[in-house]
Formats: sequence, structure tokens, C-alpha cells
Amino acid sequence: MESSEILANVEKTAAWIKKRAAGFKPHTAIIAGSGLGNSLPQLADKVSIPYADIPGFPRTTVKGHAGELVFGRLGGHDVVMMRGRFHYYEGRPLNFIAFPIRVLAALGVRNLLLTAAVGSLKPSIKPGDMVLLKDHINLMGSNPLMGNYDPAFGEMFPDMNEPYDKALRREAVALAKKFKVRAVEGVYAAVTGPSYETPAEVRMYRMMGGDIAGMSVVPETITARQLKIRVAGLCWVSNFTSGISKTALSHEEVLELGAKVSDKMRALLEGLLKSKVI
Repeated sequence: MESSEILANVEKTAAWIKKRAAGFKPHTAIIAGSGLGNSLPQLADKVSIPYADIPGFPRTTVKGHAGELVFGRLGGHDVVMMRGRFHYYEGRPLNFIAFPIRVLAALGVRNLLLTAAVGSLKPSIKPGDMVLLKDHINLMGSNPLMGNYDPAFGEMFPDMNEPYDKALRREAVALAKKFKVRAVEGVYAAVTGPSYETPAEVRMYRMMGGDIAGMSVVPETITARQLKIRVAGLCWVSNFTSGISKTALSHEEVLELGAKVSDKMRALLEGLLKSKVI
């Protein structure tokens, strides 16, 4: 696809959304991960748009992802939330993951709060804990910026020295203490999925410096940083990874625990939206 066509598709989708969500100028976006549909902050004046209605947005195929774009207001800010994300393991090209992030940027988004379910690579990081991202390791074997560049999206070779914004992370740490949420800072090891990791892979990821493993977040972060969007990664630990866990892993357990931690995630998200760093 030519760069002019890529940009045209982004602008077409953004223009369509602006008409459906007239009056909203979101400066901050939230992407809700598996099991976190109920973590949606209490927004005023909500407008919901199913992905199936949005040009260029396919339906989500993962259980626990509602598949809708929600606009609203909180703390004096217009906010847009993706209730469900798109994944490499669903069979889409990795560079497609860049599309919704670029659409968000075209809507005016400058802050991106990413949430996700992750597996712990360490016994000290337990299911139910929150992990606030300070860095990541891309083990997906590709990059979302490949083959779909346009100068309008930023530099072809974006700097990744600080993928996750320090000010947002410091505020999230302070909020976790305030709300008595057990949280640590950590490094996200991004893998393709959809199979869970083997015990040998878990040992390797841990030796490489990973604290948690997951199948999303990183392509969205890379795309956002090219666009100069500030990113905060707020992950919740749904399970121990293989070799640490004594039981077989299942997505159903992820969804069950997600329902229990949604209140914690909502408190952190609402706290960030009302803070001075946004």
C-alpha cells in the first residue's frame, strides 16, 4: 500500500468518527485489555460506537474484548476508550496494529494509557498485582512501522529511549500507593502468542530482563512514540507463566481475575485522568 493511501485511510476513518462523536476532542485515549471491560472510568456524556460500524476497524475476535469505541468526559477532559484491541495473533499483519493508534492521533490524542493482562515471569510478581511499565523487549519478530510509512506519522526511525513516559509512571506509582494497590515497575516481554510460553522460554525471557510477558502493548507503544504520543503502560498480572505456575493456564481464568481487578484499574485510570500530568 502506498504511503499516500495509508494516510488517506487514516484520515477517512478519523473524519467518520468525528462526525459520529461530534463535540468531542479527546486529548487522552485508553485501550482496555482482556478482562478489563469493566475498568471503564465513570465518564459523562458517553457516546459508544461499535468497531463493526467504523470504516477500517474489523470486529474483535478475542473473548473479553467488547469491540467498541467509547467517548466521554472526566476531570474536565475529553477521553476516548478502545474497549478491546487488535492482536498480531488474530492473523492480522503486525503493521495493521498501527492503524487504530494513528486514527487516535488524528482525533487529537496526545496521551495513551495502555492496559493489558500479562503473565508474571517471576514468583515475586503475583496474580492480581499491577505492573507499571518502564521498558519493553520486542520479541514479536517484526515491527508495526514496517511497510506503512508516511512522513505525517513522524520520523521513519523513531527514538525509543523512553517508550513509557516517566511523569505518567511516577503519577501512577503515587496513585497505587494512595489507593493501596500492590504495584511494581517492570519490563514487558512482548511475544506473538496465541500459545502461552513454555518453561524454557520463560527462563530465557527472565534472563533477558523481562518481568512480565504478554501478546500486545508493544506494537501500540512503538506506533504511539513515532507519533510523539506519551504512553503509560498499566498491566495487571493474570497468572504465573509456565514453570512458575503449578496449574495449566486458561483464558477463562484471565477473564475471571480481570473482573476482580477492574476496580483497581479503574481507580488508577480515573486518578491519572484527573491528575495534573495529563
